[in-house]
Amino acid sequence: MTIKIVPVAETDAALVDAAVALGDRYTKTLGLLTPPAYRKHASDGGLLVAVEQGEVIGYALFGLPKRRPHVRLAHLCVAGEHRGKGVARLLVEEIRRRHRDRLGIRAKCRRDYGISEMWTSLGFVPRGEVPGRGRDGEILDGWWLDHGHLDLFAGMESEALLVVAVDHGVFADLRGRAPRGGAAESQALEAGWLTDLLEVAVTPQLLYEIRDIADAAERRHQRAASQGVRQLTPDAVAVGVRRRELLQAAGSAAAADGLPSEPELLRGAQYVAETSCAGLQVLATRDPALLELADPAWKVAGVKIVTPSVVTLHVDELRQAQMYRPADLMGTEFRAGELPAGSEAELVAFFDQSGEDDGSGFAQRLRSLAGDAAVCHRELLRDGEGRPVALYAWATDGRTLTVPVLRTAAHPLEETLARQMLFALKRLGRDCGAQVVSITDPFPSPAAKAAAGDDGFFSHDGGLAALLVDVCGTAHEVVTVAGQAVRELGRDEAATLSAGMPAETAGVVERAWWPAKVMDSLMPSFLVPIEPRWSAELFNVPATLLPRPDELGISREHVYYRSSGRRGESVPARLLWYVSKGSSREAGQMVIGCSRLDEVLIDTPDALHSKFEHLGVYGREQVRAVARAGTSGHAMALRFSDTEIFPRPVPLPRLNSLAGSLGLQFSLMSLSKISNKLFQAVYEEGHRRT
Repeated sequence: MTIKIVPVAETDAALVDAAVALGDRYTKTLGLLTPPAYRKHASDGGLLVAVEQGEVIGYALFGLPKRRPHVRLAHLCVAGEHRGKGVARLLVEEIRRRHRDRLGIRAKCRRDYGISEMWTSLGFVPRGEVPGRGRDGEILDGWWLDHGHLDLFAGMESEALLVVAVDHGVFADLRGRAPRGGAAESQALEAGWLTDLLEVAVTPQLLYEIRDIADAAERRHQRAASQGVRQLTPDAVAVGVRRRELLQAAGSAAAADGLPSEPELLRGAQYVAETSCAGLQVLATRDPALLELADPAWKVAGVKIVTPSVVTLHVDELRQAQMYRPADLMGTEFRAGELPAGSEAELVAFFDQSGEDDGSGFAQRLRSLAGDAAVCHRELLRDGEGRPVALYAWATDGRTLTVPVLRTAAHPLEETLARQMLFALKRLGRDCGAQVVSITDPFPSPAAKAAAGDDGFFSHDGGLAALLVDVCGTAHEVVTVAGQAVRELGRDEAATLSAGMPAETAGVVERAWWPAKVMDSLMPSFLVPIEPRWSAELFNVPATLLPRPDELGISREHVYYRSSGRRGESVPARLLWYVSKGSSREAGQMVIGCSRLDEVLIDTPDALHSKFEHLGVYGREQVRAVARAGTSGHAMALRFSDTEIFPRPVPLPRLNSLAGSLGLQFSLMSLSKISNKLFQAVYEEGHRRT
């Protein structure tokens, strides 16, 4: 009989339930996954079922990450009695057909399952391995099915994990000898497909609760198990301050007299305070009393208290929010400057070293870089209390920007700072006319190394390198300059780009090879009118009286809110920012720069603000005002990144002239789609030097 591959929508309850039932038969090999996760994948277009004679005999469950160029295959399941019919191949081929614009398909599978031949027969090749996060820590092989786009980018991947603090209840579900009822929800956190996305962490409060377990055998078992989990060590004084703030926000009498009159509240506040002061944003629990603290935890401490199922459903967006929090940089008085001679020894205590790079060796290497300040620059970043938090050194020979030191210190904003530094180095390289950024530090900070994959850095000669392709033109023009940069590294890989490439692929190219723009791709361009007051907040254009330093500003990633009416927005895309007419004291009526559009979301103002608050600037009331200006009660959020402010703003008369010369028209009334030819003309005008 004919086997049909059918896409499943969230509303197809019978098909979703059939997939869940089939998956439940094979939890030993697939791992635990709750029914809401199947429905969420279905709503995102990530569930296919194989149907024969009205019966679901197999399914593929997969994710389409917004910030990743591949398909993430979570489950590939075929009923045992129907194996050998080619069902798995039909499912994989349908994924490829539907998502050919992605670079390929990634999967993880335990090595001890002994099914490597199956993956090989489907066209997958092994790519790396990771230790599982389950009780036995079995090795998981990585598998990759390439879609034949760009070999140079196939291995590009961020190593950054979403780190989730858990309370004792969830930990006992994961590591206890006799998990309680409903433990499957927690155990889904250790599913194989989450291995390189999520890591569980424990706080001191959890260790105290293990100490208080009455059963000696269980106590010893959990204590031993806790040694294999990341342990957080927040500052005790900061935790005490944060806990008092939480209790006050919760309206507790315990905040007033300091007495532990409400044990559950005190326990919950301690978990939240420790999570917050350790720099994390997510605390997972199944405890109803702890979940009651969700509102004050978010408002006071920036911690989301959620159930384990919420973590598995929204791992990508939670991961992104953790990795980059520019809002938290505002008002923190970070300051950057050249590292003074003679201060090298001070830094040893702040930045991790290892091997031959430890202690005095690290300080001596820093001193050696100061031999010629005109050649090598050493930049140090300190927080508001004067503590060193980031350090890098750089030099350029005209073609390569070399970075012999790249370190970040332990800090709640370490990942954010690492991402800011990486983009700052790319901008610096471009300004210097370099074609390559080469990080030669043999021991870069783990946070910087983890973030590097997002920015197109790849392994090279024991370090990391990224190409700078300063071309706004055709695929042929972009790849020609990229080839020159590759040869600068002494490599001969020949990436191929072609006109008409999918938007997803072009988006990967433009992020990895920033500031490249592939104008004959299918990636669209839009013109976005913005009032001067908002462009001043977002971009400092027009300039405010208190300008923000670029390296700590908000140019890397942000969100702009507008009315909910659709204008054909799609992602990824390019944005041109047009500042509308201002008052007599404000410059306006000009295109000031461009960004990459990463996400478009329409929702209630409160929902949008909660999701994007970590990106800063806009308050809840401001988002509500945007929604009130429309008729639907909803607003639209445009999440964008890697903004370039043009050296030469393009005034309205010149914009009209460029459009006229191309025989094109555009609207300044609202966000509107424009041709890539007009985008290119405006971009080149904004960077014109004469």
